[in-house]
Amino acid sequence: QVQLVESGGGLVQAGDSLRLSCAASGTIFSINTMRWYRQVLGKQRELVATITSGGTATYPDSVKGRFTISRDNAKNTVYLRMNSLKPEDTAVYYCNADIRENPTKFVYLYWGQGTQVTVSS
Repeated sequence: QVQLVESGGGLVQAGDSLRLSCAASGTIFSINTMRWYRQVLGKQRELVATITSGGTATYPDSVKGRFTISRDNAKNTVYLRMNSLKPEDTAVYYCNADIRENPTKFVYLYWGQGTQVTVSS
């Protein structure tokens, strides 16, 4: 059983920084790509950062230059550093990851439960 658990969300002011963490636990053989998404109530979930197993990161224009994704493979953890936060960054932030539980199994996509980030103006 694999679980992803996010942490680090909270209430901050515009211009502040925040770092989110997402730790994977359980039976894990390998983790491929890891991602951060965000969702505002009533809107579609938006991809905000992706990082491959080799460390290549990509971002949409909406967060490029402000958000940084990183990972610690030894800890099965992905991070999202968010700088210069804006009120429009307010959302529930979710991580997901492509995980293989053992060499004989397929890769499955797992999601965390989400963590709320609120940015006040």
